[in-house]
Amino acid sequence: MAVRPKVVVVGAGFGGLQCAKALTGKPVDVLVIDDRNYHLFTPLLYQVASCLLAPAEIATPLRTLFRHALNVRYRQGRVEHVDTTAKSVTLADGDVLGYDALVLATGSTTNYYGKSDVEAQALGLKDLGEALRLRNHVLTCLERAVIEPEGDDRRRHLTFCVVGGGPTGVEYAGALAELVRLVLPREYPELDHRDVRIVLVEGTDRVLPTFPPRLSAYAQKTLERLGVEVRCNSLVDSADDRSVTLVDGTHYPTYSVVWAAGVRPADPLDEPPGASSGRIVVDDHLRVVGSEGVYAIGDVAAGHDHQGATLPMLATPAMQEGRYVARDIAEGPLPKPFRYRNRGTLATIGRSAAVGKVGPFQFTGLFGWLVWLTVHLYYLIGFGNRVRVLARWAYYYTRLERPVRIIAKADDRP
Repeated sequence: MAVRPKVVVVGAGFGGLQCAKALTGKPVDVLVIDDRNYHLFTPLLYQVASCLLAPAEIATPLRTLFRHALNVRYRQGRVEHVDTTAKSVTLADGDVLGYDALVLATGSTTNYYGKSDVEAQALGLKDLGEALRLRNHVLTCLERAVIEPEGDDRRRHLTFCVVGGGPTGVEYAGALAELVRLVLPREYPELDHRDVRIVLVEGTDRVLPTFPPRLSAYAQKTLERLGVEVRCNSLVDSADDRSVTLVDGTHYPTYSVVWAAGVRPADPLDEPPGASSGRIVVDDHLRVVGSEGVYAIGDVAAGHDHQGATLPMLATPAMQEGRYVARDIAEGPLPKPFRYRNRGTLATIGRSAAVGKVGPFQFTGLFGWLVWLTVHLYYLIGFGNRVRVLARWAYYYTRLERPVRIIAKADDRP
């Protein structure tokens, strides 16, 4: 019998998952390697952090996803070294695995831009552990504010600084403002929700800088209506365990710095970055330049659209790249290069408010929110998850409730 080609997919995010699924049933043996044993729907992480969704509603076990894929296997592990000459990958446990085709879909990690003091103090929002930590932290701050006398310490507990005015920062700031507005008056009679201060810090001249200016203006107006202070043209200079300071000298006493200001590629290659962005340089077929049989997709790859612009670090390009690479592997070199089809951009700013751009069309408000809801339900993995998330959203919309407000820590003991 002929030996089937071995395809190793490193990373089970949006790109890696789509690649592995597209190779299901093809005459290749696929091994998916990821340190996490689940696929995470990262666009809804902020809803876990803001007490609306439970972790299991946006995460699906990889073995469940591949249970019917006879030629796809999963292995938990972390790739620490890639030898493109020997065509092998080395895992953190020392195992060395060979490949005929390698797909690097390792995604990205939080970028603190060299600010070690900020990294030590900030709460991230990039993975499930960080979202749970942030949820626990916010709820703990509210509980501690209840027992603190009026003064600086109570104000620190009730001040939240969100750094980064992109979709993640805007969506979390809006969700946090609604959590405060809806929950505090009913369940924290000792606190006045007007004492809670949420500051959104953005380095450019407007929030959602990748969106058209009209949509950015709508988003800022909506945030301010929710009580969020928006600081544009502002950069964080430093942070410690009691405050954050901006470059212009503005000082915010707070115990809570939420970092949503950017990401950087998680590159597993032991080589200097080939692009100024730090992403792996690929050709127009998403093959790593200078390496045979190696592809890179998603956030880690410096892919380009037909106009030569670097593709954004978003889920949609990664998914399209994953499916294209699967075809290139299974069918042989494709005659046509990869072309990204822009499906549009969306961001929500709380209940019944969102912004979006699809082609020439721009929309805001309730209609934008309904489009956002439909798109996210469509891309969410698993029918059960879609049903549960839709039920959560319906409950929240009608009852104005944030149901997942348990402070659960790993070291909890009876």
